[in-house]
Amino acid sequence: MRILLFVAIGALTAAAPAAAQQVGEVGVDWLGNDIVVEAIKDPEVEGVTCHVSYFDRGVIDRLQKGNWFENPSDTAISCQQTGPIKIGDIALGEGGEEIFKQGISLIWKEQVVNRIYDKANDTLIYLAHSRQVQDGSAKMSMTTVPLFNQNVVWTKGKPQ
Repeated sequence: MRILLFVAIGALTAAAPAAAQQVGEVGVDWLGNDIVVEAIKDPEVEGVTCHVSYFDRGVIDRLQKGNWFENPSDTAISCQQTGPIKIGDIALGEGGEEIFKQGISLIWKEQVVNRIYDKANDTLIYLAHSRQVQDGSAKMSMTTVPLFNQNVVWTKGKPQ
């Protein structure tokens, strides 16, 4: 079952803006359920790494509860400066831009990370949430990377 899920996720995330690297996996019960931790590098902001965690249902849990092809919408995120910050061509509007997505169901549900630049506070905001065709989830997690007083290089010039 897990192989089918990974194949489906791989097919759905082929065009993802950033790639995730699994850095940890913690078993949480005897049913094979795990919490997976992945590192994501922002493709337009060098020197920032986000760590995202999510719940990966095991085969026994899927058999017991049905809903075989879907993981829960819960996700957590923490982003930190991990090197010199160099900001490329980023969206500056209120909606920011999607920097990462991966499927958490066979076809309709995605785990997404958006980056928003808060110009007034000179801060990058990273928002992790799930997106569905219908019945959207209010489960989300947010983290910030302050740029104030940092030696930040803007390749297109800092927004005024």
